[in-house]
Amino acid sequence: MLPTETVDTRRLPPADRWPYWLDVTGRAAAPIAMSTEHAADFRGSARLVDLGGVSLTRFRYQSLAGKRTPKLIRQGDPGIYQLALTVAGSSGISARRQHTLVGRDAFTFLDYGRPYELVHIADGVHQEAGALTVVIPKAMLPIAPDRLERITAARLSGSEGMGALIAGHLDRLTRHPEQFSAAEAPRLARITVDLVAAMLAGHLDVEETLPAEVRQQALLTRVLAFIDRHLGDAALTPQAVADAHHVSVRTLHRLFAAEPETVGQVIRRRRLERCRRDLADPRLRGRTVQAIGWRWGFTDKAHFSRVFRAAYGMSPQSYREAEALARTVNPVAPRDNEPPAYWPLTG
Repeated sequence: MLPTETVDTRRLPPADRWPYWLDVTGRAAAPIAMSTEHAADFRGSARLVDLGGVSLTRFRYQSLAGKRTPKLIRQGDPGIYQLALTVAGSSGISARRQHTLVGRDAFTFLDYGRPYELVHIADGVHQEAGALTVVIPKAMLPIAPDRLERITAARLSGSEGMGALIAGHLDRLTRHPEQFSAAEAPRLARITVDLVAAMLAGHLDVEETLPAEVRQQALLTRVLAFIDRHLGDAALTPQAVADAHHVSVRTLHRLFAAEPETVGQVIRRRRLERCRRDLADPRLRGRTVQAIGWRWGFTDKAHFSRVFRAAYGMSPQSYREAEALARTVNPVAPRDNEPPAYWPLTG
Protein backbone atom coordinates (compact mmCIF):
# COMPACT_ATOMS: atom_id res chain seq x y z
CA MET A 1 0.00 0.00 0.00
CA LEU A 2 1.17 3.55 -0.68
CA PRO A 3 2.33 5.43 2.43
CA THR A 4 -0.89 6.96 3.73
CA GLU A 5 -2.11 8.92 6.73
CA THR A 6 -5.83 9.32 7.45
CA VAL A 7 -7.06 11.97 9.90
CA ASP A 8 -10.48 12.99 11.20
CA THR A 9 -11.00 15.77 13.73
CA ARG A 10 -14.10 14.03 15.11
CA ARG A 11 -11.82 11.57 16.89
CA LEU A 12 -10.64 14.39 19.18
CA PRO A 13 -12.29 16.52 21.89
CA PRO A 14 -13.94 19.60 20.31
CA ALA A 15 -11.38 22.05 21.73
CA ASP A 16 -8.50 20.15 20.12
CA ARG A 17 -9.97 19.82 16.67
CA TRP A 18 -9.05 23.15 15.06
CA PRO A 19 -5.43 23.19 16.32
CA TYR A 20 -5.05 19.65 15.05
CA TRP A 21 -6.43 20.68 11.64
CA LEU A 22 -3.91 23.52 11.40
CA ASP A 23 -1.12 21.02 12.02
CA VAL A 24 -2.47 18.59 9.42
CA THR A 25 -2.81 21.22 6.69
CA GLY A 26 0.61 22.62 7.49
CA ARG A 27 2.18 19.20 7.05
CA ALA A 28 0.26 18.61 3.81
CA ALA A 29 1.95 21.61 2.17
CA ALA A 30 3.22 24.52 4.30
CA PRO A 31 1.85 26.65 7.16
CA ILE A 32 -1.06 28.95 6.30
CA ALA A 33 -2.71 31.56 8.55
CA MET A 34 -6.21 30.07 8.72
CA SER A 35 -9.51 31.05 10.32
CA THR A 36 -13.00 29.57 10.55
CA GLU A 37 -16.33 30.24 12.23
CA HIS A 38 -16.25 26.62 13.43
CA ALA A 39 -13.04 26.72 15.48
CA ALA A 40 -14.83 25.66 18.68
CA ASP A 41 -15.82 22.33 17.14
CA PHE A 42 -14.23 21.98 13.71
CA ARG A 43 -15.19 19.09 11.45
CA GLY A 44 -12.61 18.04 8.90
CA SER A 45 -11.03 14.90 7.48
CA ALA A 46 -8.10 14.22 5.20
CA ARG A 47 -6.18 11.39 3.58
CA LEU A 48 -2.54 12.16 2.85
CA VAL A 49 -0.69 9.98 0.34
CA ASP A 50 3.09 10.28 0.14
CA LEU A 51 4.66 9.41 -3.21
CA GLY A 52 8.11 10.53 -2.10
CA GLY A 53 8.65 14.20 -2.85
CA VAL A 54 5.19 14.48 -4.41
CA SER A 55 2.28 14.40 -1.98
CA LEU A 56 -1.46 14.04 -2.56
CA THR A 57 -4.28 14.91 -0.17
CA ARG A 58 -8.02 14.34 -0.17
CA PHE A 59 -9.74 16.95 2.02
CA ARG A 60 -13.25 17.40 3.44
CA TYR A 61 -13.92 20.28 5.85
CA GLN A 62 -16.23 23.04 7.01
CA SER A 63 -15.94 26.56 5.59
CA LEU A 64 -12.62 28.28 6.26
CA ALA A 65 -10.28 31.00 5.03
CA GLY A 66 -6.51 31.12 4.77
CA LYS A 67 -3.57 33.37 3.91
CA ARG A 68 -0.04 32.57 2.84
CA THR A 69 1.44 35.79 4.19
CA PRO A 70 4.79 37.49 3.47
CA LYS A 71 5.76 36.79 7.10
CA LEU A 72 5.16 33.05 6.71
CA ILE A 73 7.13 33.07 3.46
CA ARG A 74 10.05 34.85 5.15
CA GLN A 75 9.98 32.23 7.89
CA GLY A 76 10.43 29.52 5.30
CA ASP A 77 9.80 29.08 1.58
CA PRO A 78 9.22 25.35 1.03
CA GLY A 79 9.86 25.61 -2.72
CA ILE A 80 6.62 23.95 -3.75
CA TYR A 81 3.68 24.36 -6.06
CA GLN A 82 0.18 23.12 -5.28
CA LEU A 83 -2.49 22.15 -7.80
CA ALA A 84 -5.88 21.95 -6.07
CA LEU A 85 -9.17 20.61 -7.45
CA THR A 86 -12.39 21.79 -5.80
CA VAL A 87 -14.65 18.74 -5.42
CA ALA A 88 -17.30 20.13 -3.04
CA GLY A 89 -18.46 23.65 -2.28
CA SER A 90 -16.64 26.56 -3.91
CA SER A 91 -13.36 28.42 -3.51
CA GLY A 92 -12.13 31.95 -3.97
CA ILE A 93 -8.43 32.68 -4.62
CA SER A 94 -6.64 36.05 -4.63
CA ALA A 95 -3.03 36.37 -5.80
CA ARG A 96 -1.05 38.77 -8.00
CA ARG A 97 -3.97 41.27 -7.87
CA GLN A 98 -6.13 38.59 -9.46
CA HIS A 99 -9.34 37.37 -7.83
CA THR A 100 -10.79 34.09 -9.05
CA LEU A 101 -13.90 32.15 -8.12
CA VAL A 102 -13.22 28.44 -8.46
CA GLY A 103 -16.30 26.24 -8.59
CA ARG A 104 -16.63 22.50 -8.39
CA ASP A 105 -14.52 20.41 -10.79
CA ALA A 106 -12.02 23.19 -11.41
CA PHE A 107 -8.34 23.46 -10.51
CA THR A 108 -6.29 26.34 -9.27
CA PHE A 109 -2.49 26.55 -9.24
CA LEU A 110 -0.58 28.12 -6.34
CA ASP A 111 3.04 29.03 -5.62
CA TYR A 112 3.75 28.72 -1.88
CA GLY A 113 6.63 31.16 -2.26
CA ARG A 114 4.20 33.98 -3.19
CA PRO A 115 1.46 35.56 -1.02
CA TYR A 116 -2.13 34.54 -1.63
CA GLU A 117 -5.49 34.45 0.11
CA LEU A 118 -8.19 31.81 -0.20
CA VAL A 119 -11.63 31.02 1.08
CA HIS A 120 -13.47 27.70 0.89
CA ILE A 121 -17.25 27.79 1.26
CA ALA A 122 -19.15 24.61 2.10
CA ASP A 123 -22.16 23.73 -0.01
CA GLY A 124 -25.71 23.78 1.35
CA VAL A 125 -26.38 20.05 1.14
CA HIS A 126 -23.60 18.40 3.14
CA GLN A 127 -22.21 21.57 4.75
CA GLU A 128 -18.75 20.58 3.55
CA ALA A 129 -16.12 21.90 1.22
CA GLY A 130 -13.68 19.49 -0.37
CA ALA A 131 -10.54 19.40 -2.45
CA LEU A 132 -8.01 17.07 -4.01
CA THR A 133 -4.49 18.49 -3.98
CA VAL A 134 -1.08 17.59 -5.31
CA VAL A 135 2.07 19.26 -3.98
CA ILE A 136 5.11 19.23 -6.27
CA PRO A 137 8.62 20.53 -5.54
CA LYS A 138 9.43 23.36 -7.93
CA ALA A 139 12.59 21.61 -9.07
CA MET A 140 10.53 18.68 -10.41
CA LEU A 141 8.25 20.71 -12.69
CA PRO A 142 9.93 21.27 -16.10
CA ILE A 143 8.37 24.68 -16.82
CA ALA A 144 10.07 28.01 -16.19
CA PRO A 145 8.76 29.77 -13.03
CA ASP A 146 8.16 33.05 -14.89
CA ARG A 147 5.82 31.24 -17.26
CA LEU A 148 3.98 29.47 -14.44
CA GLU A 149 3.40 32.81 -12.74
CA ARG A 150 0.96 33.68 -15.53
CA ILE A 151 -1.51 31.01 -14.39
CA THR A 152 -1.08 31.36 -10.62
CA ALA A 153 -4.55 31.53 -9.03
CA ALA A 154 -6.25 31.09 -12.41
CA ARG A 155 -9.21 28.76 -12.88
CA LEU A 156 -8.26 25.61 -14.82
CA SER A 157 -10.85 23.09 -15.96
CA GLY A 158 -10.89 19.73 -14.23
CA SER A 159 -13.70 18.30 -16.32
CA GLU A 160 -12.21 18.16 -19.81
CA GLY A 161 -8.98 17.28 -21.56
CA MET A 162 -5.85 16.81 -19.44
CA GLY A 163 -7.64 18.35 -16.47
CA ALA A 164 -10.21 15.55 -16.42
CA LEU A 165 -7.45 12.97 -16.75
CA ILE A 166 -5.54 14.42 -13.78
CA ALA A 167 -8.73 14.69 -11.73
CA GLY A 168 -9.38 10.98 -12.25
CA HIS A 169 -5.75 10.16 -11.49
CA LEU A 170 -5.78 12.04 -8.18
CA ASP A 171 -9.17 10.66 -7.23
CA ARG A 172 -8.05 7.06 -7.78
CA LEU A 173 -4.77 7.39 -5.88
CA THR A 174 -6.32 9.13 -2.87
CA ARG A 175 -9.48 7.02 -2.81
CA HIS A 176 -7.74 3.64 -3.19
CA PRO A 177 -4.09 3.88 -2.12
CA GLU A 178 -4.31 0.24 -1.05
CA GLN A 179 -4.44 -0.81 -4.71
CA PHE A 180 -0.80 0.20 -5.19
CA SER A 181 2.35 -0.99 -3.46
CA ALA A 182 4.82 1.31 -1.73
CA ALA A 183 7.39 0.28 -4.35
CA GLU A 184 5.23 1.93 -7.04
CA ALA A 185 5.31 5.35 -5.36
CA PRO A 186 8.31 6.76 -7.31
CA ARG A 187 6.79 5.72 -10.64
CA LEU A 188 3.42 7.21 -9.70
CA ALA A 189 5.15 10.43 -8.60
CA ARG A 190 6.83 10.76 -12.00
CA ILE A 191 3.56 10.07 -13.81
CA THR A 192 1.75 12.65 -11.68
CA VAL A 193 4.36 15.33 -12.34
CA ASP A 194 4.36 14.59 -16.07
CA LEU A 195 0.56 14.86 -16.26
CA VAL A 196 0.51 18.13 -14.32
CA ALA A 197 3.31 19.53 -16.49
CA ALA A 198 1.43 18.58 -19.66
CA MET A 199 -1.78 20.23 -18.44
CA LEU A 200 -0.07 23.45 -17.36
CA ALA A 201 2.00 23.60 -20.56
CA GLY A 202 -1.20 23.24 -22.55
CA HIS A 203 -2.76 26.25 -20.79
CA LEU A 204 0.42 28.22 -21.39
CA ASP A 205 0.76 27.00 -24.99
CA VAL A 206 4.34 25.84 -24.39
CA GLU A 207 3.96 22.08 -24.87
CA GLU A 208 6.88 22.02 -27.29
CA THR A 209 9.23 23.13 -24.50
CA LEU A 210 8.54 20.05 -22.38
CA PRO A 211 11.09 17.21 -22.41
CA ALA A 212 10.22 14.50 -24.91
CA GLU A 213 9.75 11.90 -22.17
CA VAL A 214 7.17 14.10 -20.42
CA ARG A 215 5.17 14.54 -23.62
CA GLN A 216 5.41 10.81 -24.29
CA GLN A 217 4.16 9.94 -20.79
CA ALA A 218 1.22 12.30 -21.17
CA LEU A 219 0.30 10.78 -24.53
CA LEU A 220 0.60 7.25 -23.14
CA THR A 221 -1.73 8.12 -20.26
CA ARG A 222 -4.27 9.67 -22.63
CA VAL A 223 -4.15 6.57 -24.85
CA LEU A 224 -4.68 4.21 -21.91
CA ALA A 225 -7.55 6.32 -20.63
CA PHE A 226 -9.14 6.26 -24.09
CA ILE A 227 -8.81 2.47 -24.23
CA ASP A 228 -10.41 2.13 -20.81
CA ARG A 229 -13.40 4.26 -21.86
CA HIS A 230 -14.00 2.37 -25.13
CA LEU A 231 -13.48 -1.28 -24.15
CA GLY A 232 -17.08 -2.13 -25.04
CA ASP A 233 -16.62 -0.98 -28.63
CA ALA A 234 -15.86 -4.02 -30.79
CA ALA A 235 -14.20 -1.66 -33.28
CA LEU A 236 -11.54 -0.67 -30.73
CA THR A 237 -8.30 -1.61 -32.49
CA PRO A 238 -4.78 -0.15 -32.56
CA GLN A 239 -5.76 1.68 -35.75
CA ALA A 240 -8.82 3.19 -34.05
CA VAL A 241 -6.72 4.25 -31.07
CA ALA A 242 -4.09 5.82 -33.32
CA ASP A 243 -6.72 7.68 -35.36
CA ALA A 244 -8.36 9.06 -32.21
CA HIS A 245 -5.03 10.55 -31.12
CA HIS A 246 -3.94 11.79 -34.55
CA VAL A 247 -0.83 9.60 -34.70
CA SER A 248 0.19 6.76 -36.98
CA VAL A 249 -0.11 3.12 -35.90
CA ARG A 250 3.67 2.94 -36.10
CA THR A 251 4.00 5.83 -33.66
CA LEU A 252 1.45 4.17 -31.36
CA HIS A 253 3.44 0.93 -31.31
CA ARG A 254 6.64 2.86 -30.57
CA LEU A 255 4.84 4.46 -27.63
CA PHE A 256 4.28 0.99 -26.18
CA ALA A 257 7.75 -0.33 -27.03
CA ALA A 258 8.99 0.00 -23.45
CA GLU A 259 5.80 -1.46 -21.96
CA PRO A 260 5.40 -5.15 -21.04
CA GLU A 261 2.37 -5.38 -23.36
CA THR A 262 1.54 -4.19 -26.84
CA VAL A 263 -1.47 -1.94 -27.33
CA GLY A 264 -3.47 -4.92 -28.64
CA GLN A 265 -2.57 -6.99 -25.59
CA VAL A 266 -3.62 -4.15 -23.29
CA ILE A 267 -7.03 -3.99 -24.99
CA ARG A 268 -7.53 -7.74 -24.70
CA ARG A 269 -6.40 -7.93 -21.05
CA ARG A 270 -8.62 -5.04 -19.96
CA ARG A 271 -11.62 -6.54 -21.76
CA LEU A 272 -11.01 -9.90 -20.07
CA GLU A 273 -10.72 -8.22 -16.67
CA ARG A 274 -14.07 -6.51 -17.18
CA CYS A 275 -15.63 -9.79 -18.26
CA ARG A 276 -14.21 -11.57 -15.23
CA ARG A 277 -15.63 -8.87 -12.95
CA ASP A 278 -19.09 -9.18 -14.50
CA LEU A 279 -19.06 -12.99 -14.39
CA ALA A 280 -18.35 -12.84 -10.65
CA ASP A 281 -21.10 -10.27 -9.98
CA PRO A 282 -24.22 -12.01 -8.54
CA ARG A 283 -26.33 -9.09 -9.76
CA LEU A 284 -25.56 -10.14 -13.34
CA ARG A 285 -26.47 -13.83 -12.97
CA GLY A 286 -29.37 -13.32 -15.36
CA ARG A 287 -27.06 -12.14 -18.11
CA THR A 288 -25.64 -14.87 -20.33
CA VAL A 289 -21.93 -15.48 -20.68
CA GLN A 290 -22.16 -14.54 -24.34
CA ALA A 291 -23.93 -11.26 -23.49
CA ILE A 292 -21.14 -10.36 -21.08
CA GLY A 293 -18.57 -11.08 -23.75
CA TRP A 294 -20.48 -8.91 -26.21
CA ARG A 295 -20.69 -6.10 -23.66
CA TRP A 296 -16.89 -5.88 -23.59
CA GLY A 297 -16.15 -6.23 -27.28
CA PHE A 298 -15.91 -10.03 -27.76
CA THR A 299 -18.30 -10.61 -30.63
CA ASP A 300 -17.26 -14.23 -31.27
CA LYS A 301 -18.37 -16.64 -28.54
CA ALA A 302 -15.74 -19.30 -29.31
CA HIS A 303 -12.94 -16.73 -29.40
CA PHE A 304 -14.10 -15.26 -26.09
CA SER A 305 -14.11 -18.67 -24.42
CA ARG A 306 -10.67 -19.52 -25.83
CA VAL A 307 -8.90 -16.33 -24.73
CA PHE A 308 -10.63 -16.37 -21.33
CA ARG A 309 -9.45 -19.95 -20.71
CA ALA A 310 -5.93 -19.03 -21.79
CA ALA A 311 -5.89 -16.12 -19.33
CA TYR A 312 -7.59 -17.71 -16.31
CA GLY A 313 -7.29 -21.48 -16.77
CA MET A 314 -11.02 -22.18 -17.10
CA SER A 315 -13.94 -21.31 -19.32
CA PRO A 316 -16.09 -18.24 -18.61
CA GLN A 317 -18.96 -20.49 -17.46
CA SER A 318 -16.72 -22.48 -15.12
CA TYR A 319 -15.32 -19.27 -13.67
CA ARG A 320 -18.83 -17.96 -13.01
CA GLU A 321 -19.81 -21.21 -11.27
CA ALA A 322 -16.63 -21.22 -9.17
CA GLU A 323 -17.28 -17.66 -8.02
CA ALA A 324 -20.91 -18.48 -7.17
CA LEU A 325 -19.74 -21.49 -5.12
CA ALA A 326 -17.18 -19.38 -3.28
CA ARG A 327 -19.90 -16.92 -2.31
CA THR A 328 -22.11 -19.75 -1.09
CA VAL A 329 -19.34 -21.20 1.09
CA ASN A 330 -18.29 -17.83 2.48
CA PRO A 331 -20.99 -15.27 1.66
CA VAL A 332 -19.45 -12.48 3.74
CA ALA A 333 -15.99 -12.69 2.18
CA PRO A 334 -15.14 -9.68 0.01
CA ARG A 335 -15.14 -10.51 -3.68
CA ASP A 336 -13.64 -7.46 -5.34
CA ASN A 337 -12.91 -8.30 -8.95
CA GLU A 338 -12.76 -4.73 -10.16
CA PRO A 339 -9.61 -4.46 -12.27
CA PRO A 340 -7.41 -1.41 -11.84
CA ALA A 341 -8.16 1.40 -14.26
CA TYR A 342 -5.62 2.58 -16.79
CA TRP A 343 -2.14 3.00 -15.35
CA PRO A 344 1.00 3.48 -17.37
CA LEU A 345 3.45 0.72 -16.55
CA THR A 346 6.58 2.76 -16.92
CA GLY A 347 7.64 6.22 -15.98
